[in-house]
Amino acid sequence: MTHKIELKQHVKVLFSDDQSSAWIDLSNLTSELDFTEQELNTFLLTEGITYGIQTGTIRAIAASPLNFYGQKILIAQGDAPEAGKDGMIQFLTSPDLTGERRPLETGNGKVDYKEITRLNNVKKGQVIAKKIDPSPGKPGKSVKGDLIPFSPGKEARFKTGKNVVVSTEGNAMYASIDGLITTTENHRINVFPVFEVNGDVDYKTGNIDFVGTVVIRGNVLSGFKVKAAGDIRVIGGVEGAEVFAEGSIEVTGGVIGYNKGLVQAGVDVKSSFIQDANVEAGQSIYVSQSIMHSSIRAGRECICAGTKGLIVGGLIQAGERVAARVVGNPMSTVTTIEVGVMPRLRNELTNLRHQQKGLSESIDKTAKALHLLDQMAATGHISDDKMHMRMKLQVTRESSMQQMKENREHILDIEKVLEDTSKARVDVTKMIYGGSKIVIGRYTKFIKDTATQISFFYQNGDISMVPLKNG
Repeated sequence: MTHKIELKQHVKVLFSDDQSSAWIDLSNLTSELDFTEQELNTFLLTEGITYGIQTGTIRAIAASPLNFYGQKILIAQGDAPEAGKDGMIQFLTSPDLTGERRPLETGNGKVDYKEITRLNNVKKGQVIAKKIDPSPGKPGKSVKGDLIPFSPGKEARFKTGKNVVVSTEGNAMYASIDGLITTTENHRINVFPVFEVNGDVDYKTGNIDFVGTVVIRGNVLSGFKVKAAGDIRVIGGVEGAEVFAEGSIEVTGGVIGYNKGLVQAGVDVKSSFIQDANVEAGQSIYVSQSIMHSSIRAGRECICAGTKGLIVGGLIQAGERVAARVVGNPMSTVTTIEVGVMPRLRNELTNLRHQQKGLSESIDKTAKALHLLDQMAATGHISDDKMHMRMKLQVTRESSMQQMKENREHILDIEKVLEDTSKARVDVTKMIYGGSKIVIGRYTKFIKDTATQISFFYQNGDISMVPLKNG
C-alpha cells in the first residue's frame, strides 16, 4: 500500500485566493504510483480540505491515476460569498435627466408630434423618491470549512437640490413646492417653480403643461398649446395657439390669432396688440397698441390706452369698463363694445337655465312613472322590485326638486348682479367713429356720427353720452 508521504511527493494541492476552490496537480505521477480512494481522501484531510469535496472525481482518479497525468483537476468546491446589493434611490416620478422629449404614441398607433412626453410635474408634499436599503449579502465557505467574508451593499444617499426635503426617517424625498423635477450638477434633484423655454414652442418642445410659471423666450406657434397653473410670460408672440394660465398671461410681441386658438387667463392678460384672436381674462385685459377684429372677454375691464390705443372690429366685452383712445375707423367697420356683461356670470346663467330645463323634463318623467306605481300600490298588486323602484323614484324627485329650487335662487342672484350697471362705462379718450355699437346691460346705442373725448354709461333707462373729464 502506498504511503501518504509518497502522495505528497507526487500530488500537488492548489487553492484559490479565497480558498473557495481547490485543485490537485498530477504532473509528477509515475506508473508505479498506486493509491486508493480512501488514501486520497486522507491525503486531502492532511491538506486541510474538509468541505465541498468532489467524491466522484476522487473515485475516478483513484481508479486510474495515469488518465489524469499532467492535469489540474478541481477536487473541492466551497460556497462563494454573495456580495450585498447596493441600496438605491427609487424615483416615483422620473426627473428630466437628458432633456430629450419624444412624440407621444396614441392608442391607435399614431404619433402626435405636438404632444411631446409630459413634463415631470409634482405638487407640494408629493413623494419624489424613496430610498431602498442595501441587502446584507451572505458569507461563503472555503474548502477548509472557514467562512469567507462578503462585501456588504453600500447605502444610497439622496442628492438634494432646491425645493426638496428628506423625511425625518431619511427614507423618502418630497417636493416642498409645486414645480418641475430637474437634475443639476452632480445629479442633484431639484423642483423648480418656473419652466423656461429658450426659443419657440414648436415641434421640438411640443405642447407644455406645467404646474408652475412658464417663461417662453420665443414665439408660441400656430396649433400648439401652453398650459400653466401659474403665470405665462411670452417674450415673443402668440400665433394661432392655445395658451391657458390660472394666473396671468403677458405677451411682449402681441397676439395674432388667425381666427383660431385662444388666450385665456384666470387673472389678467397683457399684450402689445391683439389681432384676429380670442382672448379671455378673469379680471382685466391691458393692450398698449391695438385690438383689431378680435373677440375679447374680461371679467372686470379692458384697457387699450397706449400711444395708438385703437379698438376696431370684433366684440369687446367687460364686466365694468372699456377704455380706448380710438374706437372704430373712418370706414365705419362694425365695432361692438359691451360693458356690464360679466361674461363668466352670463355663461353660468346660460348653464343654469339649461340645467333647469333638464331637471324639469326629468321630474315630469319621474312623476309619470310614480303615478303608475302609485296606482299599482293602491290596488295591492305591486311586487317588491316595483316597490323598491317607487321609493327610489320618490327620492330622485325630491332631490331634483330641491336642486331646481337652489338653481332658481342662484339664477335670481345672477340676474340681479347683471342688472346692476352702475359701474359699467366706456371711455373714449380721443375719437369714436360711426358704425360702432355700445351695449350697457340690456341697452344698446348705435353710433352714427363721430364723437370725441366721450364717456358712455347707463342713466335713467338709457345710455348717456357725456364729455370725458380729464380727456
